Amino acid sequence: MAEPWRRTFRSAFDAYNRRVSVQEHKAYAPVSVSCFVLTVSDTRTEANDTGGQAIRQLLESGGHSVTGHAIVRDDPAAVVRAVNVCLVDEGTRVIITTGGTGITSRDGTFEAIDGLLEKRLTGFGELFRMLSYEQIGAAAMMSRAIAGTVSGKAIFVLPGSPDAVKLAMTKLILPELGHVIQQLDR
Repeated sequence: MAEPWRRTFRSAFDAYNRRVSVQEHKAYAPVSVSCFVLTVSDTRTEANDTGGQAIRQLLESGGHSVTGHAIVRDDPAAVVRAVNVCLVDEGTRVIITTGGTGITSRDGTFEAIDGLLEKRLTGFGELFRMLSYEQIGAAAMMSRAIAGTVSGKAIFVLPGSPDAVKLAMTKLILPELGHVIQQLDR
């Protein structure tokens, strides 16, 4: 039989190192997160920005708030400027972009935001492409969707397709949005 001090130490050690389940993490997650939506496009306008509109609608129906939205040209410098404005806004915790993630010569969102990221959530892009593959096949490999963190905020970079936006929002972002912020606040 272990000495009493060993049992006490072991008990404290076990409690300290106990693995916390995802459900326990989520129990402390905020239920509403403030998000900014940025559409990156040379052709979209307020009238035809279906991807940006879908993100805003899904966020609001999920109980989250939209702190603002904008449309910027598919130009890396313009994207960086717009993201930097969001980064200094204390009311915004998450930035979600749509557009500019393909491989054409004009698609520069990936490079613009990848250069800003402090930490990358590589699983986001991997899971998004896996889910996309189930819907559109091998063309999913051309998506350069990414996510990560900058200055205590999360950034999700989505393709411009409304179907891709809905897939990423419903299957990946909305189920984990509060949990991501809870982890950033630790």
